[in-house]
Amino acid sequence: MTAPPDILCIGAMLWDVIGRAPRRMAPGADVPGRIRHIPGGVALNVAVALARWGLRPAVLSAVGRDPEGAALVAEAERLGVLTAHLARDTGLPTDTYMGIEDSEGLIAAIADVHSLEDAGIAILAPLDGALSGWTAPVVLDGNLTEDLLASVARDPRLSRADLRVVPASPGKAERLEPLIAARRGCFYLNRLEAEILAGRACPDAATAAQAVVARGAARVLVTDGPHPVAEAMAGAPTLTFAPPPVTVARVTGAGDCFLAAHLAAELNRQPRDAALRQAACAAAAHVSGKDVP
Repeated sequence: MTAPPDILCIGAMLWDVIGRAPRRMAPGADVPGRIRHIPGGVALNVAVALARWGLRPAVLSAVGRDPEGAALVAEAERLGVLTAHLARDTGLPTDTYMGIEDSEGLIAAIADVHSLEDAGIAILAPLDGALSGWTAPVVLDGNLTEDLLASVARDPRLSRADLRVVPASPGKAERLEPLIAARRGCFYLNRLEAEILAGRACPDAATAAQAVVARGAARVLVTDGPHPVAEAMAGAPTLTFAPPPVTVARVTGAGDCFLAAHLAAELNRQPRDAALRQAACAAAAHVSGKDVP
C-alpha cells in the first residue's frame, strides 16, 4: 500500500514553457536564447521542491487525459510527487504557462489555467475519500478562482489544516482577501503582492509584511528580489534576513522554492530565524541555477 502524503499542494499543475535571453530585452525584441519545456505550476513546483527536502507531497489539481497530461504525471511521479489524487476525468486539456525572461528577470508571462478554473471544486473530491480528516499542511495556490479560495477558507474538511498560501502572481493577490478575512493561513508574498494586499506602497519587505498583518493576516513572509526577506506575525517580533548575492540564471519558481524550504524547515522543528534563513538561501540558490537541497 502506498504511504499517505505528508503535505497537500492544491492548485496549478501544468507545463511551463520558459524562454530566456542572456541579455536585457526591450519591448518587441527578437533575440537568441533558450526555451525550456518543464513541469510547472505553483502547486507542482512547491511539491517538487518539497520532495527534494525528503517529504511526500501530493498535488490536488486538474490534469487532462491528453498526451501532455500523461507525460506531466509521469514526470511528476519521477520527481517524487504523489499524483493518485488528481482530477483526470474532467474532459479538459492540460494547462500551460508561458514566460519570457531576460538577464534582469521576468519580462512577461501568460498562464493558461482554464482547466483548473473550470474543474473548480472537483479537485477537492479526495477530501471526502482517501484524504478525509486532513490535519497536516496544505499549500494553496492563488491560481484557484476567488470563489474556490473563499470556499477553502470556510471548508470544514480543511478546518484543522495548516494552510500555507501563495498568490501565484501580483495580478492574483487580491484573490487571497477571503483567507485574510477568515484569518486563515500563513502567506508567502513578494513585495508587490504584499503592497496590493496592504493597499499601499512599502519601502521594504519588513514594512510590507507588517502592513498585511495589520490588515488581519496572522502570519506573512515577504520576499523582495535580492533585498532582505521578512516575516511578520501578530504579537511577535518581525524577522529579516539578507539573502546571499547571486548571478541571476532564472527567476520562475523562486518563490515556490522559498515556500518549500521554509515549510520543510518548520516541519523539522527549526526556529523562526533558521527557517527564514533556509528559505532565503534556497531561493537564492534556485535563482543562481542550482537545485536545493
